[in-house]
Parts: sequence; structure tokens; C-alpha cells
Amino acid sequence: MNTEAPAVYVGTYAKYNAGSIKGAWLKLEDYADREDFLAACADLHKDEADPELMFQDFQCFPKAFYGESHIDAALWDWLALDEHDRELLAVYQDHIDESGTIDEAREAFCGNGYRTEADWAEEWLDATGGLEGVPQHLKGYIDYEAYARDCRGDFTFARSGGELWVFANH
Repeated sequence: MNTEAPAVYVGTYAKYNAGSIKGAWLKLEDYADREDFLAACADLHKDEADPELMFQDFQCFPKAFYGESHIDAALWDWLALDEHDRELLAVYQDHIDESGTIDEAREAFCGNGYRTEADWAEEWLDATGGLEGVPQHLKGYIDYEAYARDCRGDFTFARSGGELWVFANH
């Protein structure tokens, strides 16, 4: 499939066992929910009396929602998210909790777009008041890299898409 839409290639075990991968890519955003999607899958394979669906490939959504013999119903909740929240959840599930929810990801999220942990530490200290009372001419002497290193027990630093994402550990 040549699009960047979340999609699944749907075949059946009977066809596969007979040496065929005949099926089709179905764009998930075309279906209101999992039941609507499964009805389309059954229609696609109506040449079989009771098709045992086989999801042979997937694209553009987190692996946590995909299985060869199932598609998680929570995928449609993910599809309803905006692009930022989709990325946030994907990074959270990849680096923090594979079965985490968007609410958990939002609660733990402490920022992204940083080049280094030291960049995050400087911004974090400034935003949380940790630099209050430190004269401007001395702020350049603070070892933000060491501070970030010391924060690793309380925060998780994850790289995705060339940028640093930061999550609070709960």
C-alpha cells in the first residue's frame, strides 16, 4: 500500500494454508469501529463459508494494537486522537508501558523537542522555579547534564524521531 494511512492487509488462514495470500489492504479510518471493520473483512472473504481472518501485515499504527489473528478494539480510540496524541502514545508505549493509555501518557508527559537531556534539565529547572535566586551571570555554570543524569530515577528520557521525549516515572 502506498499511502500513509493506518491499514491492515486482511487474508484468511484457509487461503494462506492453500498457498495464497489473496486479500486486500483495508484503511482503518474507513470504519467507525472494530465491528464495522470486521464486517468489511467478512464481506471481503465472502467466498468462504466461515472465514478465519488472518491479518498478514499492518502499517501506520502502533504494534500494540496488532496481532496476526486479532485487531485490538482500542485501535479505534487511537484513530480518534490527533496527530500529536498519536505520537505521544506511540512513544509512551514504545519506551514506558507497552499497554499504556493516552491518559497515562498525558499524565506522565513532561515535554519533547529537546536535543539533549541537559537542554531539558535547563528548561525544567527554569519552568519549575529551580533557578529562582540564581543570578543570570551564574546560570551558565550549572552542570545541567549532571542534573539530568541525577533525574533518571524520576524521569525517563526517550529518543523518537530525532528528538528527546521526557516522561515522569510514577
